[in-house]
Amino acid sequence: MLLHIPAILAPAQVAEFRAALDAADWSDGRATVGAQGARVKHNRQLPEDSPLARQLGDRILAALARHPLFFAAALPLRIVPPLFNRYEGGEHYGLHVDGSIRNLPGTATRLRTDLSCTLFLTEPGDYDGGDLVIVDTYGTHEVRLPAGDLILYPSTSLHRVEPVTRGARTSAFFWLQSLVRDTERRRLLFELDQTIQQLRARLGETEETVALTGQYHNLLRMWSDT
Repeated sequence: MLLHIPAILAPAQVAEFRAALDAADWSDGRATVGAQGARVKHNRQLPEDSPLARQLGDRILAALARHPLFFAAALPLRIVPPLFNRYEGGEHYGLHVDGSIRNLPGTATRLRTDLSCTLFLTEPGDYDGGDLVIVDTYGTHEVRLPAGDLILYPSTSLHRVEPVTRGARTSAFFWLQSLVRDTERRRLLFELDQTIQQLRARLGETEETVALTGQYHNLLRMWSDT
């Protein structure tokens, strides 16, 4: 499931992030990938142990915890702290798939990457190129979102970032392990949740919405791993 989640960060927050990131010291993005990824990755990142990356990443995690649409779609169990990348002057990232296992920094804990996330921090009109291109069974999708918005997609998807030919594209990116491993089950739960929310908004709390909510939680109880 490919899902656009709007307004993770408000415009004022995006402006704060951009001011801090524009003044940051960036390093070679190949430092955080394996040998295969290093052959096609040409961008810059904040180092994983950067105090600025940790500070801004914590603010993103707090914003995600307050966003009901993100929680409903992702059902997060563990989230890798956000990283930050920057593309300009023709930089790009060739076609690749994200690694299946990530370590939580500073711990011995590993997580399975079920979902990948890109949080855009640059307005689309501020740069040319730089589209996130995701390939799945439904075809090829070009993603270019307003600053503060996030794209959520399965980590099993092949994807690339097109060369940035004007301006600079700055984003946060991260991975998560979901409570529900199976993509199709997670999609069904999300659609059921959204239907319940729509019925509740139209009809109020009724016997039917209570019954559907019970079915949702029973399915989540059956399918989740904790």
